Amino acid sequence: MSAVIEDLILSATGAGSTTRGDRIQSLWSGYGEIVRFHLEGAEATSSVIVKHVAPPRGGTHPRGWDTDRSHQRKLRSYQVEHAWYADWAGRCGEGCRVPRALATEETEDGWLFVLEDLDAAGFAGRRSGLDEAAVARCLTWLAEFHATFLGDKPDGLWETGTYWHLATRPDEWEVIGDKPLKAAAMAIDERLNDAQFQTLVHGDAKVANFCFPESGDGPVAAVDFQYVGGGCGMKDVAYFLGSCLSESDCEAGEERLLGIYFDALRSAMVRLGKPQDPSEVEAEWRRLYPYAWTDFHRFLLGWSPGHWKLNGYSGRVATQVVQEVCGE
Repeated sequence: MSAVIEDLILSATGAGSTTRGDRIQSLWSGYGEIVRFHLEGAEATSSVIVKHVAPPRGGTHPRGWDTDRSHQRKLRSYQVEHAWYADWAGRCGEGCRVPRALATEETEDGWLFVLEDLDAAGFAGRRSGLDEAAVARCLTWLAEFHATFLGDKPDGLWETGTYWHLATRPDEWEVIGDKPLKAAAMAIDERLNDAQFQTLVHGDAKVANFCFPESGDGPVAAVDFQYVGGGCGMKDVAYFLGSCLSESDCEAGEERLLGIYFDALRSAMVRLGKPQDPSEVEAEWRRLYPYAWTDFHRFLLGWSPGHWKLNGYSGRVATQVVQEVCGE
Protein backbone atom coordinates (compact mmCIF):
# COMPACT_ATOMS: atom_id res chain seq x y z
CA MET A 1 0.00 0.00 0.00
CA SER A 2 2.91 2.39 0.63
CA ALA A 3 3.72 2.42 -3.11
CA VAL A 4 0.07 3.14 -3.96
CA ILE A 5 0.05 6.04 -1.50
CA GLU A 6 3.31 7.42 -2.83
CA ASP A 7 2.13 7.25 -6.44
CA LEU A 8 -1.14 8.98 -5.59
CA ILE A 9 0.65 11.77 -3.71
CA LEU A 10 3.17 12.38 -6.49
CA SER A 11 0.48 12.37 -9.16
CA ALA A 12 -1.72 14.78 -7.18
CA THR A 13 0.99 17.27 -6.24
CA GLY A 14 3.60 17.06 -8.99
CA ALA A 15 6.27 16.48 -6.35
CA GLY A 16 9.46 14.64 -7.23
CA SER A 17 9.51 12.62 -4.03
CA THR A 18 7.67 12.22 -0.77
CA THR A 19 8.61 11.11 2.74
CA ARG A 20 6.29 9.79 5.41
CA GLY A 21 6.19 12.04 8.45
CA ASP A 22 4.43 11.77 11.80
CA ARG A 23 1.19 9.93 12.34
CA ILE A 24 -1.33 12.59 13.35
CA GLN A 25 -3.85 10.14 14.73
CA SER A 26 -5.34 6.69 14.39
CA LEU A 27 -8.89 6.48 13.12
CA TRP A 28 -11.69 5.50 15.49
CA SER A 29 -11.86 1.76 16.31
CA GLY A 30 -8.69 0.94 14.38
CA TYR A 31 -10.03 1.78 10.92
CA GLY A 32 -6.81 3.37 9.67
CA GLU A 33 -4.65 6.42 10.26
CA ILE A 34 -4.00 10.03 9.32
CA VAL A 35 -0.38 10.81 8.42
CA ARG A 36 1.54 13.87 7.23
CA PHE A 37 3.77 13.37 4.17
CA HIS A 38 6.56 15.78 3.29
CA LEU A 39 7.16 16.71 -0.34
CA GLU A 40 10.20 17.57 -2.41
CA GLY A 41 9.81 19.45 -5.68
CA ALA A 42 6.13 20.41 -5.38
CA GLU A 43 5.36 23.98 -6.36
CA ALA A 44 2.24 24.57 -4.28
CA THR A 45 3.06 23.01 -0.90
CA SER A 46 5.71 21.24 1.13
CA SER A 47 3.39 18.73 2.79
CA VAL A 48 0.05 16.96 2.50
CA ILE A 49 -2.19 14.97 4.81
CA VAL A 50 -3.11 11.41 3.90
CA LYS A 51 -6.15 9.78 5.46
CA HIS A 52 -5.81 6.05 4.86
CA VAL A 53 -8.95 4.10 5.72
CA ALA A 54 -8.35 0.35 6.07
CA PRO A 55 -11.18 -1.27 8.08
CA PRO A 56 -10.07 -4.08 10.42
CA ARG A 57 -11.33 -7.63 10.14
CA GLY A 58 -12.19 -7.86 13.83
CA GLY A 59 -14.13 -5.37 15.98
CA THR A 60 -12.16 -3.13 18.34
CA HIS A 61 -14.72 -0.52 19.40
CA PRO A 62 -13.58 1.07 22.70
CA ARG A 63 -17.11 1.07 24.14
CA GLY A 64 -18.02 -2.43 23.06
CA TRP A 65 -20.31 -1.57 20.14
CA ASP A 66 -18.72 -4.18 17.88
CA THR A 67 -21.69 -5.15 15.73
CA ASP A 68 -22.16 -5.56 12.02
CA ARG A 69 -24.46 -2.52 12.13
CA SER A 70 -21.65 -0.45 13.66
CA HIS A 71 -19.20 -1.69 11.03
CA GLN A 72 -21.57 -0.95 8.15
CA ARG A 73 -22.24 2.52 9.55
CA LYS A 74 -18.52 3.26 9.59
CA LEU A 75 -18.06 1.97 6.04
CA ARG A 76 -20.92 4.18 4.89
CA SER A 77 -19.33 7.14 6.68
CA TYR A 78 -16.17 6.83 4.57
CA GLN A 79 -18.20 6.48 1.38
CA VAL A 80 -19.93 9.72 2.40
CA GLU A 81 -16.62 11.44 3.10
CA HIS A 82 -15.40 10.37 -0.33
CA ALA A 83 -18.51 11.91 -1.92
CA TRP A 84 -18.11 15.05 0.20
CA TYR A 85 -14.60 15.76 -1.06
CA ALA A 86 -15.40 14.75 -4.63
CA ASP A 87 -18.65 16.68 -5.10
CA TRP A 88 -19.29 19.18 -2.32
CA ALA A 89 -16.22 20.53 -0.53
CA GLY A 90 -15.25 22.83 -3.40
CA ARG A 91 -18.26 25.02 -2.63
CA CYS A 92 -16.94 26.00 0.79
CA GLY A 93 -15.55 29.52 0.86
CA GLU A 94 -13.13 31.20 3.25
CA GLY A 95 -15.89 31.66 5.81
CA CYS A 96 -16.31 27.90 6.20
CA ARG A 97 -12.82 26.76 5.26
CA VAL A 98 -12.17 23.04 4.73
CA PRO A 99 -9.09 21.21 3.43
CA ARG A 100 -8.85 20.97 -0.34
CA ALA A 101 -8.97 17.43 -1.66
CA LEU A 102 -5.95 16.86 -3.92
CA ALA A 103 -6.90 13.24 -4.66
CA THR A 104 -9.35 10.63 -3.43
CA GLU A 105 -9.36 6.97 -4.29
CA GLU A 106 -11.29 3.87 -3.29
CA THR A 107 -8.92 0.92 -2.89
CA GLU A 108 -9.35 -2.81 -2.39
CA ASP A 109 -9.03 -2.43 1.38
CA GLY A 110 -10.66 0.97 1.91
CA TRP A 111 -10.13 4.59 0.90
CA LEU A 112 -7.30 7.05 0.42
CA PHE A 113 -7.65 10.82 0.78
CA VAL A 114 -4.79 13.17 -0.11
CA LEU A 115 -5.73 16.46 1.50
CA GLU A 116 -4.36 19.95 1.89
CA ASP A 117 -2.26 20.30 5.04
CA LEU A 118 -4.19 22.93 6.99
CA ASP A 119 -1.24 23.47 9.32
CA ALA A 120 0.86 24.57 6.34
CA ALA A 121 -2.06 26.72 5.16
CA GLY A 122 -2.00 28.71 8.41
CA PHE A 123 -4.47 26.75 10.57
CA ALA A 124 -2.06 24.99 12.91
CA GLY A 125 -3.85 25.97 16.13
CA ARG A 126 -5.75 23.31 18.08
CA ARG A 127 -7.81 23.95 21.20
CA SER A 128 -9.17 21.77 23.97
CA GLY A 129 -11.09 24.62 25.58
CA LEU A 130 -12.46 27.85 24.11
CA ASP A 131 -13.04 31.37 25.33
CA GLU A 132 -16.15 33.18 24.09
CA ALA A 133 -14.31 34.82 21.20
CA ALA A 134 -13.16 31.43 19.94
CA VAL A 135 -16.66 29.98 20.42
CA ALA A 136 -18.01 32.84 18.30
CA ARG A 137 -15.54 32.06 15.51
CA CYS A 138 -16.67 28.42 15.40
CA LEU A 139 -20.33 29.44 15.47
CA THR A 140 -19.60 31.75 12.55
CA TRP A 141 -18.05 28.85 10.64
CA LEU A 142 -21.18 26.79 11.25
CA ALA A 143 -23.42 29.67 10.15
CA GLU A 144 -21.43 30.12 6.93
CA PHE A 145 -21.54 26.37 6.28
CA HIS A 146 -25.28 26.13 6.88
CA ALA A 147 -25.99 29.20 4.75
CA THR A 148 -23.86 27.83 1.91
CA PHE A 149 -25.87 24.62 1.64
CA LEU A 150 -29.28 25.86 2.78
CA GLY A 151 -32.01 24.15 0.75
CA ASP A 152 -29.68 21.64 -0.95
CA LYS A 153 -30.49 17.93 -1.18
CA PRO A 154 -27.70 15.79 0.31
CA ASP A 155 -27.02 13.72 -2.80
CA GLY A 156 -24.33 11.12 -2.08
CA LEU A 157 -24.16 12.12 1.58
CA TRP A 158 -26.13 10.92 4.61
CA GLU A 159 -29.80 11.59 4.01
CA THR A 160 -29.86 12.66 7.65
CA GLY A 161 -26.50 13.87 8.94
CA THR A 162 -24.86 13.43 12.40
CA TYR A 163 -23.33 10.28 13.80
CA TRP A 164 -26.03 9.91 16.46
CA HIS A 165 -29.03 9.89 14.10
CA LEU A 166 -31.81 7.72 15.56
CA ALA A 167 -32.30 5.49 12.50
CA THR A 168 -28.63 4.44 12.63
CA ARG A 169 -28.58 3.90 16.41
CA PRO A 170 -31.28 1.33 17.32
CA ASP A 171 -28.92 -0.55 19.66
CA GLU A 172 -28.29 2.55 21.76
CA TRP A 173 -31.99 3.45 21.74
CA GLU A 174 -32.93 -0.02 22.95
CA VAL A 175 -30.94 0.28 26.20
CA ILE A 176 -32.10 3.78 27.23
CA GLY A 177 -33.30 3.72 30.83
CA ASP A 178 -35.30 6.95 30.62
CA LYS A 179 -38.64 5.51 29.49
CA PRO A 180 -40.41 8.83 28.69
CA LEU A 181 -37.50 9.99 26.53
CA LYS A 182 -37.23 6.60 24.89
CA ALA A 183 -40.91 6.75 23.99
CA ALA A 184 -40.60 10.30 22.66
CA ALA A 185 -37.40 9.73 20.68
CA MET A 186 -39.10 9.07 17.35
CA ALA A 187 -41.32 12.14 17.63
CA ILE A 188 -38.30 14.31 18.45
CA ASP A 189 -36.42 12.87 15.48
CA GLU A 190 -39.40 13.50 13.20
CA ARG A 191 -39.73 17.09 14.37
CA LEU A 192 -36.13 17.76 13.36
CA ASN A 193 -36.40 15.86 10.08
CA ASP A 194 -39.64 17.61 9.11
CA ALA A 195 -38.26 21.11 9.55
CA GLN A 196 -39.13 23.34 6.62
CA PHE A 197 -35.59 24.71 6.39
CA GLN A 198 -32.94 22.05 5.84
CA THR A 199 -29.26 22.37 5.05
CA LEU A 200 -26.14 20.24 5.28
CA VAL A 201 -24.87 19.64 8.79
CA HIS A 202 -21.25 18.84 9.55
CA GLY A 203 -22.39 16.00 11.79
CA ASP A 204 -19.45 15.96 14.24
CA ALA A 205 -18.78 19.64 14.93
CA LYS A 206 -16.81 19.24 18.15
CA VAL A 207 -13.91 21.41 19.28
CA ALA A 208 -11.33 18.84 18.18
CA ASN A 209 -12.50 19.16 14.56
CA PHE A 210 -11.87 22.91 14.34
CA CYS A 211 -8.48 24.31 13.30
CA PHE A 212 -7.46 27.83 14.36
CA PRO A 213 -4.96 30.29 12.93
CA GLU A 214 -1.78 30.23 15.01
CA SER A 215 -2.06 33.97 15.51
CA GLY A 216 -4.77 36.55 15.03
CA ASP A 217 -8.50 36.21 15.19
CA GLY A 218 -9.34 35.23 11.63
CA PRO A 219 -11.78 32.55 10.45
CA VAL A 220 -11.32 28.94 11.50
CA ALA A 221 -11.30 25.77 9.40
CA ALA A 222 -12.91 22.39 10.03
CA VAL A 223 -12.10 18.76 9.26
CA ASP A 224 -13.70 15.29 9.47
CA PHE A 225 -16.72 14.98 7.18
CA GLN A 226 -17.74 11.36 7.71
CA TYR A 227 -21.19 12.28 8.98
CA VAL A 228 -22.08 15.25 6.81
CA GLY A 229 -25.64 15.13 5.52
CA GLY A 230 -29.05 16.73 5.53
CA GLY A 231 -30.58 18.30 8.61
CA CYS A 232 -31.51 21.27 10.72
CA GLY A 233 -28.52 23.48 11.51
CA MET A 234 -29.34 23.39 15.22
CA LYS A 235 -27.98 19.86 15.41
CA ASP A 236 -24.47 21.17 14.80
CA VAL A 237 -24.92 24.19 17.07
CA ALA A 238 -26.24 22.27 20.07
CA TYR A 239 -23.61 19.54 19.70
CA PHE A 240 -20.79 22.07 19.32
CA LEU A 241 -21.76 24.13 22.36
CA GLY A 242 -22.07 20.98 24.43
CA SER A 243 -18.56 19.95 23.37
CA CYS A 244 -16.81 23.08 24.61
CA LEU A 245 -18.85 24.73 27.38
CA SER A 246 -19.67 23.83 30.94
CA GLU A 247 -23.20 23.16 32.08
CA SER A 248 -23.51 26.62 33.60
CA ASP A 249 -22.05 28.36 30.54
CA CYS A 250 -24.43 26.50 28.21
CA GLU A 251 -27.40 27.60 30.26
CA ALA A 252 -26.37 31.17 31.05
CA GLY A 253 -25.01 31.91 27.57
CA GLU A 254 -27.69 30.22 25.47
CA GLU A 255 -29.48 33.34 24.25
CA ARG A 256 -26.28 35.30 23.63
CA LEU A 257 -24.54 32.46 21.76
CA LEU A 258 -27.57 31.71 19.60
CA GLY A 259 -27.66 35.42 18.80
CA ILE A 260 -24.07 35.26 17.55
CA TYR A 261 -24.89 32.29 15.35
CA PHE A 262 -28.08 33.74 13.87
CA ASP A 263 -26.48 37.13 13.21
CA ALA A 264 -23.75 35.33 11.25
CA LEU A 265 -26.32 33.14 9.47
CA ARG A 266 -28.36 36.15 8.40
CA SER A 267 -25.28 37.96 7.13
CA ALA A 268 -24.12 34.91 5.15
CA MET A 269 -27.56 34.28 3.65
CA VAL A 270 -27.81 37.87 2.45
CA ARG A 271 -24.27 37.87 1.03
CA LEU A 272 -24.83 34.54 -0.74
CA GLY A 273 -28.18 35.65 -2.14
CA LYS A 274 -30.17 32.86 -0.52
CA PRO A 275 -33.91 33.02 -1.38
CA GLN A 276 -35.10 31.94 2.08
CA ASP A 277 -36.19 34.59 4.58
CA PRO A 278 -33.54 34.74 7.35
CA SER A 279 -36.15 35.69 9.93
CA GLU A 280 -38.24 32.63 9.10
CA VAL A 281 -35.22 30.35 9.26
CA GLU A 282 -34.23 31.79 12.63
CA ALA A 283 -37.74 31.49 14.05
CA GLU A 284 -38.02 27.82 13.12
CA TRP A 285 -34.51 26.84 14.14
CA ARG A 286 -34.73 28.61 17.50
CA ARG A 287 -37.81 26.52 18.27
CA LEU A 288 -35.88 23.39 17.30
CA TYR A 289 -32.73 24.14 19.31
CA PRO A 290 -33.94 22.28 22.44
CA TYR A 291 -35.06 19.39 20.22
CA ALA A 292 -31.57 19.13 18.74
CA TRP A 293 -30.07 19.20 22.24
CA THR A 294 -32.46 16.50 23.43
CA ASP A 295 -31.74 14.35 20.38
CA PHE A 296 -28.05 14.15 21.30
CA HIS A 297 -28.93 13.68 24.98
CA ARG A 298 -31.01 10.66 23.90
CA PHE A 299 -28.03 9.16 22.09
CA LEU A 300 -25.66 9.60 25.05
CA LEU A 301 -28.08 7.95 27.47
CA GLY A 302 -27.89 4.77 25.40
CA TRP A 303 -24.27 4.96 24.27
CA SER A 304 -22.52 6.08 27.47
CA PRO A 305 -24.85 6.73 30.42
CA GLY A 306 -22.02 8.11 32.56
CA HIS A 307 -20.80 10.63 29.98
CA TRP A 308 -19.85 14.05 31.35
CA LYS A 309 -22.13 15.80 28.85
CA LEU A 310 -25.17 14.28 30.56
CA ASN A 311 -25.50 17.15 33.00
CA GLY A 312 -28.33 18.94 34.75
CA TYR A 313 -28.85 21.42 31.93
CA SER A 314 -29.19 18.77 29.22
CA GLY A 315 -31.52 16.82 31.48
CA ARG A 316 -33.77 19.84 32.08
CA VAL A 317 -33.89 20.64 28.37
CA ALA A 318 -34.78 17.02 27.57
CA THR A 319 -37.52 16.94 30.24
CA GLN A 320 -39.14 20.09 28.81
CA VAL A 321 -39.04 18.73 25.26
CA VAL A 322 -40.51 15.37 26.27
CA GLN A 323 -43.31 17.13 28.14
CA GLU A 324 -44.02 19.26 25.07
CA VAL A 325 -44.08 16.23 22.76
CA CYS A 326 -46.28 14.21 25.09
CA GLY A 327 -48.68 17.11 25.59
CA GLU A 328 -49.44 17.44 21.87
